[in-house]
Amino acid sequence: MSTVTDANETADLPVYPGERSARCPFDPPADYAKWREAEGLRRAVWNGHTVWVVSRIEDIKAAMTDPRVSADIVGRLQGEERGEGAPPIFPRMDDPEHARLRRMLTKDFTVKKVQAMRPRIQEMVDDFLDQMIAKGQPADIVRDFALPVPSFVISLLLGVPYADHELFQQYTSVMMSLHRPQEERTAASRALFGYLRELVARKEAEPGDDLISRLLGEHVANGDIDRDTVAMNGHLLLNAGHETTANMIALSTLFLLRHPDDLARIRDTDDPKVVSGAVEELLRHLSIVHSLVARVAVEDVEIGGRLVKAGEGLVMNLPAGNRDPEFLAEPDEFDIGRDVRGHVAFGHGTHQCIGQILARAELEIALPTLLRRLPDLQLAVVFEELRFRGDMSIYGVHELPVTW
Repeated sequence: MSTVTDANETADLPVYPGERSARCPFDPPADYAKWREAEGLRRAVWNGHTVWVVSRIEDIKAAMTDPRVSADIVGRLQGEERGEGAPPIFPRMDDPEHARLRRMLTKDFTVKKVQAMRPRIQEMVDDFLDQMIAKGQPADIVRDFALPVPSFVISLLLGVPYADHELFQQYTSVMMSLHRPQEERTAASRALFGYLRELVARKEAEPGDDLISRLLGEHVANGDIDRDTVAMNGHLLLNAGHETTANMIALSTLFLLRHPDDLARIRDTDDPKVVSGAVEELLRHLSIVHSLVARVAVEDVEIGGRLVKAGEGLVMNLPAGNRDPEFLAEPDEFDIGRDVRGHVAFGHGTHQCIGQILARAELEIALPTLLRRLPDLQLAVVFEELRFRGDMSIYGVHELPVTW
């Protein structure tokens, strides 16, 4: 592993993720296209380490499926944020242990399970819209709609009291910051882990119909995993389950407000396939997970024509991969009607996002409902005043003031 220790060594290296243009905040930095077109991978600084940035979609897929490339970056590219000896989270594990733990969780994220949740998700979406409308204009789509919906959904699924949403949202905001001191991010992560440990203890005494209670009854009771492993993976699912979807709802809303023809197509259709296709294209085009998918080579391996030595880190440039012309013709265009299967917005291979079916359902329900109930939705500020989340691990907007 190559770690940044000498400023002279990294003075000429770009920092990843790069800054997006204020004129084109929905597009990846222009340099990414150059990195993708250049031979081999790009050396850059990420999270205080020198790494290889992987920007072509086929190289990303190759890196994420090669057994010589490990997802276990803790202590290599990532510090021991939750304390030494803390149990692992399944995305930072390799098979077969990754697969073993993931199988314990998958039951709550299947197509059948999510289909059964859709009526409840619709109720939540309508309820939060009712509350937003009742509060009056202007409203903040992030605070009043995009963040509450997935926070409530993941709380319901895990068994986390939604009354604690401000607490876990605050911890997550600190943890996802790219500019906060490492000590602050570590403290927030440990605090959230402590909260989940207490919740696990309560669930053991008073189980409910939720994922944490199920893991305790089915897997802790027979020794498959321990309570701290339940808490740690609950920590991960709680973070990922609300942060990513919330930013997709808000950024998608803003993007559609800037593209009224596409907005009208989603708002006015009765065809769920059109909505589903629009969500897939939004996922691909916006690619909000721009700084989280990292790996480390455990053996020498060639990727993209470049020799990556054992111990060196790699970061998957998902926004660049999803705009790769080798994947899609005219990749910088937004086209609801085309087939974008194979995009890497949720990653690739065995480590693909476990919650992707749930995230799709939330987007397919939240976006059309919002646009139909508020057909005159518009920005309450000029576009140039918006603050985009280039400073966070998940891209989006910090606030989205609107009127209707």
